[in-house]
Amino acid sequence: MEKIVQEKYVQLEDVNMSFVTRKGTFEALRGINLNIREGEFISVIGHSGCGKSTVLNLIAGLLEPTSGLLFCAGREISGPGPDRAVVFQNHSLLPWLTCAENVYLAVERVFGKNENKTQLLARTKAALELVGLSHAADKRPSEISGGMKQRVGIARALAMEPKVLLLDEPFGALDALTRAHLQDELMSIMAKSGCTAVMVTHDVDEAVLLSDRIVMMTNGPAAAIGEILPVDLPRPRKRLELAENAGYNHLRSEVLKFLYERHARKAA
Repeated sequence: MEKIVQEKYVQLEDVNMSFVTRKGTFEALRGINLNIREGEFISVIGHSGCGKSTVLNLIAGLLEPTSGLLFCAGREISGPGPDRAVVFQNHSLLPWLTCAENVYLAVERVFGKNENKTQLLARTKAALELVGLSHAADKRPSEISGGMKQRVGIARALAMEPKVLLLDEPFGALDALTRAHLQDELMSIMAKSGCTAVMVTHDVDEAVLLSDRIVMMTNGPAAAIGEILPVDLPRPRKRLELAENAGYNHLRSEVLKFLYERHARKAA
């Protein structure tokens, strides 16, 4: 039986977000409305200070909106939960644990009440296999590269079987070649997992390469969704082929045009 895909899997309805500071109230987001389809890969892009990470933290339940509602799989988001896993720019691995132990820690927390150790270890092994790190299971974070650490972070997140994977500039601290390699791997991992994903990025090429839609934010304060750009490039996508693809270059140009115009308007 064919699975019915939910068109409004993640919903943000009239979301506003303000922060109280020593200088007064700062309005970060105003009137955010967004529906994300099940299995969709969304990128959120914009200039620094436009509230990209605030949007992600609201979906994660790490922040409570000043007003408005957020839903995931039909349930209101009222705090953090294993149905929404976050991968930060900093991998946040515990240095005294091996890669497998770091993943196992998350698996045990989510499934430990209902599954035995053999089942938990099987989940851990499967997650490391998914990101191609079975060979590094017994290594500690100090013994592996930055790119491998990020893959462990992704494995740890996916091992919890989240409904939504949230990525906050996950490759921003990596060199260009490592970042490109991990972007390609992430495309493969997401195709296998079928997970819904929301990624914050400042990298235009990354957004076009990975996304089904790109949410482009206006400048803050009181940032809003300026435009949403559908990325209708067929999958699977190959980086070298897309470099000469007219559709890819058009989409890239549209994002750059939006960001440039918004930036110019702010400067004026």
